[in-house]
This record gives sequence, C-alpha cells and structure tokens, in this order.
Amino acid sequence: MKTKLFLRFIIFYPVSFFIVFTLISSAIIFILKWIDPPTTAFIQSKATSGIIISTNDYKYDWKNIDKISPHFPLAVIASEDQLFFEHNGFDVVQIQKAIDEMESGRRLRGASTITQQVAKNLFLWEDKSFIRKGLEAYFTILIELIWTKKRILEVYINICELGKNIYGIEAASKYYFNKSSERLTPGEAALMAVVLPRPSVRNPAKPSQYMINRRENILRQMNNLGGKEMLKKKL
Repeated sequence: MKTKLFLRFIIFYPVSFFIVFTLISSAIIFILKWIDPPTTAFIQSKATSGIIISTNDYKYDWKNIDKISPHFPLAVIASEDQLFFEHNGFDVVQIQKAIDEMESGRRLRGASTITQQVAKNLFLWEDKSFIRKGLEAYFTILIELIWTKKRILEVYINICELGKNIYGIEAASKYYFNKSSERLTPGEAALMAVVLPRPSVRNPAKPSQYMINRRENILRQMNNLGGKEMLKKKL
C-alpha cells in the first residue's frame, strides 16, 4: 500500500501536473494568437513590487503592426535578432558565442531572440535561475509552434519596455516624439531600438553620443537586411 502511494506521489501527480500545465499554457498562447494581451507578467511583477501603483503609473498603448511604421520592427530585428526569420526561437550561433565569451573571462551577455524576450516579458519574471530559463525555453517553443513570425514581432514591439514604465512603441512614440508610431522616421525608429537594452536610462528624445553612434550602426544594418521591402516580403 505504501509503495503504491509512493509511486503515485512521484509519478502520477507530477505527470498530471505537467499535462494540465501544458494544456492550459497552450490554450493561453493559442488565444493570444488572436487576442491582444491586456497586460504582461513583467508589468504585473513591477506592480506587485510597488514600482507601479496603478494603471495611471505606466503607459501601454497597443497598436496593430500594420499601422506602425515598418522602420521600427525592422530596427528591432537589425538591433536585437537579425536571424529572426530564419531560426525557430533560438539563435544557436549567438548562444555559443556568449558561452565562448564567458569561458574566456568576459562578462556574460544576453543572446535572447525576439521570441525568447516575448516569452519572458509576457509570461515570466526577471531572474536568471535555471527554472526561469527552462520555462522561457518552454514558452518560446510553444510560441514558435502556434504563432506566426508576424504575430511574434507584433507582440514584442507592443510589450517591450521603452522607458521608465513605458511599454510598446505607440506609447513610447507619443511620449518621446509627440506623434503616432505610424509616422516614425528611420532615424527615430533606430533610436528607439537603441533604448531597448537599457530603457530606464536612455532617452531617444535626448540621445547621448553613444546613442547617436549606435543609431547610425542600426540604420546601416537595416539597409543591409534589405530595408522595409524585406520586411514586407517576410511578413
């Protein structure tokens, strides 16, 4: 009797939990393929930590990707994930480079793809634990299986942090440039992409010399990728 209870505890319950978790998480991602998320885990984690007190404390303004200047998603790809349309959620080359740099004594740098960043921002929390990274990989796989690349890119540019408590390109464009994201110029879009790694300290409306230099590099990369015509073909 004790043996049966023990086996049920170590086999039946974990397997049941995994099946239920998989079904629920898959259903949520399938729904979000069509329904725009009203908030994200990243925003809510700040709310529970006291950084955000109410919806008045942050800006989050969703906009369909077809109504956003193509320069910004192109700038994001050029800056964050140039193999976005080729990989299945994980950039193995960049991951290996990051590992090699770490082993040579250099600081560990991020090698996350756009899909991985969507998985983290939408469903998880800020942490570098193996549990969080494992869940990130799990959600990344599901997102790549269920969503199109267009939907992944659309969600990312609408939930990414682009300033202190500013989320998404529409809210950021209105805040920094006083205009809709539909009217962003290539230079403005590239500056916004420069903000992504450090959104709390970089201001695209008042760019530092580093930001200006980085903007010029991103503009070159956007051109090398084929410009907005490439984006139209891929999406």
